[in-house]
Amino acid sequence: MTAAPSPTWDPGQYLRHSRHRARPFADLLAQVGDLPGGPARIADLGCGPGNVTARLADRWPTAHITGYDNSADMLARTEEHAGPTAGGGRLDFAHADLTDWVPAETYDLITSNAALQWVPGHLDLLPGWLDALAPGGTLAFQVPNNTDAPLHVLLRELAASPRWKGLLGDTVRPADSVHDPLVYLDRLERAGCRTDVWETTYMQLLTGPDPVLDWTKGTALRPVLTALADDPEARDAFVAAYRDLLREAYPAEPYGTVLPFRRLFAVARKEA
Repeated sequence: MTAAPSPTWDPGQYLRHSRHRARPFADLLAQVGDLPGGPARIADLGCGPGNVTARLADRWPTAHITGYDNSADMLARTEEHAGPTAGGGRLDFAHADLTDWVPAETYDLITSNAALQWVPGHLDLLPGWLDALAPGGTLAFQVPNNTDAPLHVLLRELAASPRWKGLLGDTVRPADSVHDPLVYLDRLERAGCRTDVWETTYMQLLTGPDPVLDWTKGTALRPVLTALADDPEARDAFVAAYRDLLREAYPAEPYGTVLPFRRLFAVARKEA
């Protein structure tokens, strides 16, 4: 798996589509059963601005929940969610790079929402995270599994074109950043977990001018925007070219623009 440079994140841009981004996390948590600890200890890996991490406290109100992220800008936005929770638990946040995060304690649930696709070699990290689970604990994550979708294919092709290859190199997240669902199932089952892996394609209805471009500015386009941050003219030219490609690939309808978005889910429960 090829490593992509760490992008600079924009919490405000990311949250512009918070409803669509949060829904898969709710669907993931719906398949997580009872946790062994009381009160539970929970880690959320790649917590971003913390808005979905806070939903963990709704499900497990007495839990001590820690969200981890490597973006200072994202962590700054988590402050509004941090502190004691209404159910008597606690929600806090800490800096961590998932490429080398080693759990320092035992957790009843380790979860991650749309973050592992940014972590090269994340498949090899799963055994260590499973080791940190209490008996009967759960590892649950979801990742976008749509690198074959036009928004990603067009982005990779444009970045690799003669006009941009010299400036961008391997900046764009590669097509192999997420594995086949059977790969995750096999790895988690061989680790001794009872595992459920599935995919869902969301027909996301976006509105506003160039909404698919606006969506990518919060995620897939971040590495390019970061790489060209010191060259506004080049940045704007790339964005304009990408915008035109997206307009053709995702035409606007009278009711909005449909962005089909496939996601991969995994819930692995450790034997008690």
